[in-house]
Amino acid sequence: MKKNENSILIRMCLIITLTVFLLFSISNTTFAEQLRIGISQIVTHPALDACREGFIAGLEQAGYVEGEDVVYDFQDAQGEFSNAISIVQKFKDDKVDMIVAISTPIVQAAAQVTSEIPIIIGAITDPVEANVVESWESSGNNLTGMSDAAPNRTQLELIPRFLPEAKRVGTIFNAGEANSVVQVDESRKICQELGLELVEVTASNSAEVLMAAQSLVGRVDVFYIVTDNVAVSAFSSIVKVSMEEKIPTIVADPTMVPEGALTSFGIDYFTLGVKSAEKAVQILQGKLPTEVPIGKLEKPEDLTFIINVDNANQLNIAIPKELIDEADSIVFAGSIWERSE
Repeated sequence: MKKNENSILIRMCLIITLTVFLLFSISNTTFAEQLRIGISQIVTHPALDACREGFIAGLEQAGYVEGEDVVYDFQDAQGEFSNAISIVQKFKDDKVDMIVAISTPIVQAAAQVTSEIPIIIGAITDPVEANVVESWESSGNNLTGMSDAAPNRTQLELIPRFLPEAKRVGTIFNAGEANSVVQVDESRKICQELGLELVEVTASNSAEVLMAAQSLVGRVDVFYIVTDNVAVSAFSSIVKVSMEEKIPTIVADPTMVPEGALTSFGIDYFTLGVKSAEKAVQILQGKLPTEVPIGKLEKPEDLTFIINVDNANQLNIAIPKELIDEADSIVFAGSIWERSE
């Protein structure tokens, strides 16, 4: 009887040991199969946040569920390029499977640190001008993704439609940010064609934005703010001057309109993130980044026209009915009203 008891005990121990081993093996296998993706953006603001959220949603739509199939490491560079370099180096040391770089400085940092880990561009105006790729069709390296190039002409054409008397347009940007320089250069040419004068002021960090905006008072009739990370990160300073001095603000980034701008006709950053995820899926399925062209949001359904009626009322601006009829969404009484199909 004792022999049988020992035999049973031995079998139970073997079963328990085997069960623990199998559970450990399954756990390790699951962990090993999870994708590790590092996501970083230069600052926190609505457009870049929406791009990040769109990317995660886009991957989930493709079957990569957060916590099950993929683990994200999100890092905010807080406006500092030195932080961006450190963040990307951390991703490299951690051996992430992919890096999602949201904003031009992060893309430049990522390209500088690693030439092996696939880099998905989440938002950059002109990757060629930023010297991170060889061409839009083929990067020639480990980068691909989506550009957030804004329809600057369409945006500037809003000025005579909303403000027929306006002649001088003030803009604030960081001259050290390649995507901003590209947009301002383009805006200067467009303004000349429209009979407008572009007055340019630079700010190298968010603390300088208020002074930059104040320096434009008395010199301009309207503010036009491109998708510049420094200007957008301190947009409340621009709004402060705008409201105090009754200078309307037109922005390239539609997410800034509810924050105090008059209007925008621009890209939907959540959609931009989703489209970036589609590029990432192609890489995960075996393509090389250089085989995946860099895209732009150019279809009408990817763009949005938004008007802040509350802001117009505060600035005593009468908005023509045809503009209201064209808008995709209206900010009124503190809420955003979407046009129903």
